Amino acid sequence: MPAKEVSQICVSCQEVEALATIRHRPLCRDCFIDYAGRKVATVMSSYRPQKNATPPKVLLPLSLGISSSSLLHMVDRLQKFQLARSLATAGFELHVLVVDPTTVHPGYTDIEANFEAAKESFPNHTYTMIPLHSIFEYDVTIKDSLRDFGFVDEGFSSDKERLDAFRASRSTTTARDDIDNLLLVRLIVAFAKNNDCRGILWGDSDSRLAAKTLANVAKGRGASLTWQVCDGVSPWGLDFSFPLRELYKFELEIYVKQIPELASIMIPDLQVQENEANRNLSIDNLMNLYVKTQGEKYPGVMANVVRTANKLRPAPNTEAVKCSLCAAPVDSTASLCYACLRSGADVLQHSSST
Repeated sequence: MPAKEVSQICVSCQEVEALATIRHRPLCRDCFIDYAGRKVATVMSSYRPQKNATPPKVLLPLSLGISSSSLLHMVDRLQKFQLARSLATAGFELHVLVVDPTTVHPGYTDIEANFEAAKESFPNHTYTMIPLHSIFEYDVTIKDSLRDFGFVDEGFSSDKERLDAFRASRSTTTARDDIDNLLLVRLIVAFAKNNDCRGILWGDSDSRLAAKTLANVAKGRGASLTWQVCDGVSPWGLDFSFPLRELYKFELEIYVKQIPELASIMIPDLQVQENEANRNLSIDNLMNLYVKTQGEKYPGVMANVVRTANKLRPAPNTEAVKCSLCAAPVDSTASLCYACLRSGADVLQHSSST
């Protein structure tokens, strides 16, 4: 069940009144923050300080939502802890990337103030904000991928116009969300590689990873689970880490309320109404809604989904042919995987009818 307000003594420090009961354990504010921080530090154990070694660069994509904002605070706190230790060095350099949400979804408004608040609150890191259409600048192969979808790249005066036309060519909400997610990953990966980052720290909670697992299987993207929800090396050669994988979304909602500076950074989530007709929702939104409603009742079930998925490992054949868009393994004669072919068919059908 979700954590609730209590009037008990913290079981960890035995000194302060508990803030909430977290997984049957009453914890005060400081002990709860330490608890969450340890979860993140465990996943990031490969980024411990090394004597006489240059810290690797890691990228943190910041959506300005609850989860990624929480992660930014936890990672900043971890780095400060590392610097205070005997080696007096950090195990990583952090680059924070914001893909401007207003270029991804029309429901968002200007977020410049939120971006500036993040830089002011956590000044020890590098920050960049870019639009979604900058994918054409950072990923030199993306035009080939869109061409495999049958997209005719002619007559566009700007990259924004080109990408808007491609995104508008999809007729179903599932295809739109699916391709948008892939474009975001491609852009973030390309940016990370262009900036010599060793890995990416994704801000997905346990709840979000459970929803992604269910959605990807439903869309025929089961082969991509090894990098969509699992810690390890991605098909692009970058280390993917999900430091929030052991934290539930409602725990992060408690967390952000304890960190005042996060209030000026976060933007509201675009809500999906529970009473909205299923036919109007994408598979991704349906799974997010399902996990939101059922995950609060049965968080252990969702945790088992994520832990089971994290046991998956990619095929050892590094020379296998990969899908030109999502990098899933494909037959030697194919350019797109099964799931991308389905989304591509949606684009082609819609384009031919206009």
